Amino acid sequence: MADKKEFLDYRLIQISRNRYKIEIKEGAFTKANAVKIPGCYFSGPQKRWVFPISLENRELFESMFEKPKLQTEAKKEFKPEITKEIVEFERYLKGNRYSASTIETYTSMVTKFFKHTKNKSPSEISLEDIIRYNHDFIIRKGLSASYQNQFINAIKKFYEKVHNKNLRLEEIERPRRSKHLPKVLSKEDVMALLNTVKNIKHKALLSLIYSAGLRRSELLNVKITDIDSKRMIINIRNAKGNKDRIVGLSKRILVLLQEYYRTYKPKEYLFEGQQGNSYSAESIGKVFRRAKAKAGIKTEGGVHILRHSFATHLHESGYDIRLIQEILGHKSSKTTEIYTHVSTKSIRNVKSPFDDIDA
Repeated sequence: MADKKEFLDYRLIQISRNRYKIEIKEGAFTKANAVKIPGCYFSGPQKRWVFPISLENRELFESMFEKPKLQTEAKKEFKPEITKEIVEFERYLKGNRYSASTIETYTSMVTKFFKHTKNKSPSEISLEDIIRYNHDFIIRKGLSASYQNQFINAIKKFYEKVHNKNLRLEEIERPRRSKHLPKVLSKEDVMALLNTVKNIKHKALLSLIYSAGLRRSELLNVKITDIDSKRMIINIRNAKGNKDRIVGLSKRILVLLQEYYRTYKPKEYLFEGQQGNSYSAESIGKVFRRAKAKAGIKTEGGVHILRHSFATHLHESGYDIRLIQEILGHKSSKTTEIYTHVSTKSIRNVKSPFDDIDA
């Protein structure tokens, strides 16, 4: 973990043999930060932000609090040409409509790299400098393969589009990604979980995530006008990668949403907070955790597990992987194919040779 003085006041909390959480005091860390970190929520009694610790979460957390240094620290510590080119890089990314999170990540990584090279001018940087940084900072600190790939993408984009210098970055070997299967609930567990929720609003939002395979951020952005009951579709706008798509509207979920609407009468967003703005990500997390605890479900994972379960259950029902890819909004079918590894569609039809043995 990076030096504490660079960040908010926080401490590690061990909650099981293999699982940790980070407690962050309320302050500069806001809802806008929280929605970007899977499983992050605000603990009211303790007045602290809490999220599961992982390398990916740590990287997200660190990048959030190093971003503001771009305009202040760079001006103070960097040579003017470095500051100028970082600002030009940020302007290029914005001009080409990269997502806010990608802009934040790439500029933070490039800024961190030049800080590590001790104010060395971009024109003086060599391939060896990048290889050394990759080893001394990324690998030695135990940062993830995902972080390593993002850094290579960021520095490559910086030199191609801003500095116009070829550093032969293709010679740097890309790390092999570890492959973890998503956690999935059975249909029976999903039913048990949803049946524990008595509040119609909470039941509607959890049911909608599962019934349409939505990301949490997508649910938060759904507006009343995005529900098309005539065509039985939901319009998902500005989803991951700034993409729009449509997903199916279940007949049963439509009935539930109509009942919810009559009770709560939201004005703009389908699910709104007490101030009329979009519902908060941490509130969804709390609702899900309470429902999971009441249902006695021990499977680890946050509300995103409902999206994983939706995709897996579609595959088990015989739907084509390409169709599932379209529904989920995945750019590549390789991302969607991971659900074939947790689906029991083929495995349950395999007869074990143990059944032929009289033992």
